[in-house]
Amino acid sequence: MKSAVLLVLLVAFTEGLVKIPLFRGKSARQALEEVGLYEEYKAQYPQPRLQRGLKLNNVPITYDPQVTYYGMIGIGNPPQYFKVLFDTGSADLWVPSLNCTHYSCGNHARFNRSASSTLQKGDGDFTLDYVSGYVKGVTAYDTVLVGDIYVVNQLFGLTYSGGSFLRYMPWDGIQGLAFIGASALGGTPLFKNMWNQGRITQNQFSMYLSKSVEGSALILGGVDEQYFTGPVNWVMVKEEDTYWTIQIDSITINGNTVACSGGCLAIVDSGTALITGPTRDIGNINGWVGAYQAGGDQASVGCSNVGVMPDLVFNIGGNAFHLPASAYVLQHGTSCQTGFEYVPGSWILGEVFMRHYYTVFDVNNSRVGFALAV
Repeated sequence: MKSAVLLVLLVAFTEGLVKIPLFRGKSARQALEEVGLYEEYKAQYPQPRLQRGLKLNNVPITYDPQVTYYGMIGIGNPPQYFKVLFDTGSADLWVPSLNCTHYSCGNHARFNRSASSTLQKGDGDFTLDYVSGYVKGVTAYDTVLVGDIYVVNQLFGLTYSGGSFLRYMPWDGIQGLAFIGASALGGTPLFKNMWNQGRITQNQFSMYLSKSVEGSALILGGVDEQYFTGPVNWVMVKEEDTYWTIQIDSITINGNTVACSGGCLAIVDSGTALITGPTRDIGNINGWVGAYQAGGDQASVGCSNVGVMPDLVFNIGGNAFHLPASAYVLQHGTSCQTGFEYVPGSWILGEVFMRHYYTVFDVNNSRVGFALAV
């Protein structure tokens, strides 16, 4: 508990901004591989994340076994501290309940309802279904602490069971940062309540994702110029009140259109590790960069080839966002894979893209900004 409190206290304040440190932990996939369970999990759940963009009855949220970034929040009075995934692809907050004895809650902090003087009961039970599993729990209202920002009467979920691989996630729960229309619990998202309750000076937040274990940050209330160089290039959101969805005009390599011909929609999602898209387009990209499919979810490349592989260029809103091979090739030990994966539905620009581009989410103006990360 002491270490959790120290993490929360490591909050920086610059010109009205509140900076929440994000930490890059071991992914659930790495943890499952270490105990020899990843292939078993993958066979049980061959599609490890929700098919976003399709008209499904499932909850539009991502459980990605490769996501690694998390930060600290407190819930209740006095605060109980949790590591959460700050997920721009969902809108709800949930953490495990003290009453959870399910395997999925193992290794995680759990919320003790009787220890909070400000807890109020919610409307009852909920179930969130996912392609990769589920969570079940009850809703409640309480005070939530993010940095030094207190949000009162915040709706959240307390889970008592869930998908088995959640046990191996580096975080305890999820804090959604999408629009209210993406809320599965039906409440006002935390960030909107921050603004409604006058806790922030600008209705914006931004993210810097470092390649290192430490150094990443969620910035509440605007942008922090120490994390990027050059201008912030703005793109309007296409699906207001749901996800941070933008229009990609095309994806090119050396001037040749290799994917997204004629334009496509993409969700900017910190809850997804890779860049995902339709099978044909991802296969075409991998072919152009010299990758080969050797089984598994991603295509492989020779690690020695990274220096000569081409940039992948995302043409968005009149700007060309170059993604070099050093950004889209991921090395695991002595092997290298591209950070692209086939997933039906909308394109998703996940951690692979957001590590290279500092990303600003402007709620008031329904737009996303990208600037070259330092």
